Amino acid sequence: MEAKDIQVLDKIYMHICSVLKYCEHCKNLDDFQEDSMRVEACVFNLMQIGELAKMSLSEEFKQELKTIPWKQLYGMRNRIVHGYSGVNMRIVWDTIVEDLPALAKEIKSYI
Repeated sequence: MEAKDIQVLDKIYMHICSVLKYCEHCKNLDDFQEDSMRVEACVFNLMQIGELAKMSLSEEFKQELKTIPWKQLYGMRNRIVHGYSGVNMRIVWDTIVEDLPALAKEIKSYI
């Protein structure tokens, strides 16, 4: 593993932690959507995660860590940035609640 890849993985981890912190008191999608700044901050961090996953990590590194869904991370970024049929907040919320905690745990084990 290259030092640069570990640094990028650490940045991804920090973005995940930010999203989880912003949403720690949200019990459901309605709570999440109550605060437009929270929604925008979370969406921004999800975009950053996808961008870092696609553009900043070496292909060799991603091949070593096959348990991390790299294509899905970048796919989420594409949906947000390009706004394919608008950003579905249910998908964003489900990603935050269902996927990010496990992803954070897995990434932390590598860094």
